Amino acid sequence: MSFYDKLKYTSDGLIPAIIQDQATGRVLMMAWMNKASLEATVSTGKTHFWSRSRQKFWMKGESSGHTQDVKDIAFDCDGDTLLIQVEQKGAACHEGYRSCFFRSVEKDGQADKVTEAQLQTPEQIYGKK
Repeated sequence: MSFYDKLKYTSDGLIPAIIQDQATGRVLMMAWMNKASLEATVSTGKTHFWSRSRQKFWMKGESSGHTQDVKDIAFDCDGDTLLIQVEQKGAACHEGYRSCFFRSVEKDGQADKVTEAQLQTPEQIYGKK
């Protein structure tokens, strides 16, 4: 039995993938994969995902150049979540931060704060839109 057959996808054929920096352990992002994007990730060593908003297959860094080299792919005990460890090239977040999780909730629960420096602006990454 292939590991693909051990995974539990949503009714839409998707599985959440948590992307983690292998060197630091920092969670960089979460994205959705379908079987085709997972197969492409395994075969190329670069992360590929399924965009629910755009209904489109995409490779991380295809427009920004900020790619992810896959170092390990694991799945949880239930088979319903992936953990992919990568070597991140540039910012993981489309807003130019190393991690998509660059904001933390303040103790009062009413506000949030930016917790890391922005590496580049979206305009610097993607150009003027």
